[in-house]
Amino acid sequence: MTIGYRDLAAVLREAIKGGEYAPETTLPKQNELATQYDVNVNTVRKAIGVLEAEGLVTPVRRKGTVVRSRPALKRLGMERYAKSKWKFGLVAFAADREASGATWNRSDQTNRVTLVEADTEIAQALGVEVGSPVYERARLVKQDGRPTHNLASYYRPDDVENTPIVDPKPGNASPGGGFAVLTMQGLEPDTMTETISARMPTPEEIDELELPAGEPVMILHRTTRTADGTAVEFARGVHAASRFAWTYTFKIPE
Repeated sequence: MTIGYRDLAAVLREAIKGGEYAPETTLPKQNELATQYDVNVNTVRKAIGVLEAEGLVTPVRRKGTVVRSRPALKRLGMERYAKSKWKFGLVAFAADREASGATWNRSDQTNRVTLVEADTEIAQALGVEVGSPVYERARLVKQDGRPTHNLASYYRPDDVENTPIVDPKPGNASPGGGFAVLTMQGLEPDTMTETISARMPTPEEIDELELPAGEPVMILHRTTRTADGTAVEFARGVHAASRFAWTYTFKIPE
């Protein structure tokens, strides 16, 4: 019985998930798959298109159809922000690395500090007027030389002026990152709100994160507040979807 492209996609999908085709290896050539499954090359092409849309494979020029790597890192939920971590020098992205069994060092994170005008989102989060000056601390984070995500944090100047947060040197603001610096300023983070969404990347994000064709990004918005409810940081991040598995553990409310 002749199989259709959806049937072939299902067979190849199971082969990928079962480990027959390992991450970063290539599928057989399309004419080889056509012969193996007794279908025409157009059926193979459409089946691979289905797998590409699902994020399982990506075409690479002069190489073939490459099986994508599965998420390499756990992106922890509230555990990554535990005060017991950053108060003793472990920043959030490093907590993710430790939980994933991966290593990290200061060179994994770049740093760019700029005084910018608050847009509507920043102004609303920090309680300032649109157009007010705020510090932007933008970072690009890598693992094994490959970008995983970017993150830009925004602060009111009065909160962070003359602190390590506005120091432009590469790496963390301090051994415990920006949260440790805010604590030293009498602005200890206490509660956090994160909003996560997904979309397709912009051309600039594709270049910066070195994304393969068709890969979406996960968008993070984070507002950090002190115990009295004062917002002390607003952050926006863009994460390569294939590099993270987002993990949350929490007690179920009554």
